[in-house]
Amino acid sequence: MAETQYKQSYLIRKKEFLSPGTYFFQIEAPFIARKIQAGQFIMLRPNANSERIPISICGWDEKEGYIEIIISKEGRTSAEAIRKEQGDSFTDVVGPLGVRSHVSKYEGAAVVLGGGYGAGAVLPTARDLKKMGNKVIGVVGARSKDLVLMESRMREVCDEVYVTTNDGSAGIQGFVTDALKVIMEKEKVSTTLAVGPVPMMKAVADLTKTHGIESWVSLNAIMVDGTGMCGACRVTVDNKTRFACFHGPDFNGHLVDFDELMKRQAMFKIQEKMALEAVSG
Repeated sequence: MAETQYKQSYLIRKKEFLSPGTYFFQIEAPFIARKIQAGQFIMLRPNANSERIPISICGWDEKEGYIEIIISKEGRTSAEAIRKEQGDSFTDVVGPLGVRSHVSKYEGAAVVLGGGYGAGAVLPTARDLKKMGNKVIGVVGARSKDLVLMESRMREVCDEVYVTTNDGSAGIQGFVTDALKVIMEKEKVSTTLAVGPVPMMKAVADLTKTHGIESWVSLNAIMVDGTGMCGACRVTVDNKTRFACFHGPDFNGHLVDFDELMKRQAMFKIQEKMALEAVSG
């Protein structure tokens, strides 16, 4: 069979350790790099027999033809992915998928909040907001100092950056919402984007709702194909069924049914644990 002109190698150009179980990858994907926009994502398959998993983009270079992602070991497929080394290739990468982030020029500050791996996912949107003339404030949250991700990259695209850690080993002791409260006391905040664990995004949405501040969240629902065909990533937004992969991943946080989302995410916890143990063993 003749090779398609669109075939890409998905060569791993660079791999960097970020924290235990979490790595930064720079992947050769020229066609994706030409089209991707802030907020969009990819579906990645590490090996021929692997499942597909959705991964947020933290950067790209159109001229050099690469994209950048962060992968954290959460289940079997992500465990397979982080075993790859520089010089290896992923079997396939599909994208860009989803709708770009909502950005515009605001009167007040724009705050981007990244919890864990989400610290990388907010970078492209922060960069776009800055280009549009906004004051952009970044918040990076983690459980402890050694788990803080992408702080230096965040400082490159934001006017100010706050760090929060649960144990107080770096920055403000507490959660990203504690930093957001500090920011709100200092100046007018017009919009927020939160990316990270669902409870963290829910907390940001609840806080901003009480203060009448626009809130966007990136929903990491269970996905299978990433194109809206399977319906596995159903979420309820404003009492309507939406597909996180097709209509999102960004949604108005004030309208998301987070309780339903958390229940759906927990549906396959036992199976996910068994699969991870099988590949880890």
